Amino acid sequence: MEHPSLLKQVMLQFQDSFKPLHEDLSAALLTPDKHLWVGSDETTTLERLTFDDDTFTFTNHQHIDLGQFIELPAGKDEEIDIEGLAYADYYLWIVGSHSWKRKKPKEDKKEQKNVERLATVASEKNRYLLARIPLVNGELFKSCPHPENPNEQLTAANLKFTERGNLLMDALDSDPHLHPFILAEIPSKDNGFDIEGILISREKVFIGMRGPVLRGWAIILELELELEANNPTTLQLKEIGDAGKLYKKHFVKLNGLGIRDLCVDGQDLLILAGPTMDLDGPVKLFRLPNGFNELGKSLSWEPTPILDLPYGEGNHHAEGITLFDPISQQPSILVVYDSPSPITHLEGATVLADIFLLG
Repeated sequence: MEHPSLLKQVMLQFQDSFKPLHEDLSAALLTPDKHLWVGSDETTTLERLTFDDDTFTFTNHQHIDLGQFIELPAGKDEEIDIEGLAYADYYLWIVGSHSWKRKKPKEDKKEQKNVERLATVASEKNRYLLARIPLVNGELFKSCPHPENPNEQLTAANLKFTERGNLLMDALDSDPHLHPFILAEIPSKDNGFDIEGILISREKVFIGMRGPVLRGWAIILELELELEANNPTTLQLKEIGDAGKLYKKHFVKLNGLGIRDLCVDGQDLLILAGPTMDLDGPVKLFRLPNGFNELGKSLSWEPTPILDLPYGEGNHHAEGITLFDPISQQPSILVVYDSPSPITHLEGATVLADIFLLG
């Protein structure tokens, strides 16, 4: 049955070399130049597609190695697990999951081996990436002049990596809500610490948490970042608020769901929400009117559910959202899926993304 809010579907046409990673899309961002930036949770690369008006297709796939711009602590040996993309002031922002993971049982393994796999948890250094890379005229740069102020230099930079992961993980070391989950090394799909979604508003960075969800409340972290003294490639946390802390927490009532992505629509905050655990659904889109001002007034609030999104049985998990208004010329949102339904697979490494009308 066709979804009542489905406006259209659009093809994402990747190079065949990207197959089967096109089935693991975890973040999406449409920039004003009609480039669609897509992240996969299995790589150290970023994918750029360009919209073709004649065929209503995102094509001309460019495969971009993020190691060209940011020095990754594990190089290409470990995935970043990209879970959020944002754009502001000629910078593309990227965030990894910052999570632990548990091995999955496999059908071709013996029972005892699968029991052992379920007891195996691990984290990877590249997952603790929080970075910004100059983005000008559809191209990423390690460093370049500011397009509007040639005397200012734009430079790729990341939040400083540390033994615990990065400076954010260090700052959360004594947090009463989050540190117990970090200390226990609870994996992401077990309601552990897991970042999915990023937004930039002026000097503030907002990070959505898939987990943990606490008694039905999801969490958004608010940060302010600045460059280290005499080091243009490394970011550090800036004190925020009157208490001199390095972050703020905002609690969101999402009917027990965790945050899968964040998006801004005018002054409103849109939140893609789904289960923290390894479940198919429900999956909902929430709207918080005048969202950023509401964030500044209170630590707990309740957005309004505006859309129930489709999901499959063991597949078709909505992971990334981005406004589609510049192309559709009406309020709408593009959704990409992890493990998309087989009926959305086309020839080669081409997959369909959904476009939904926004109420």
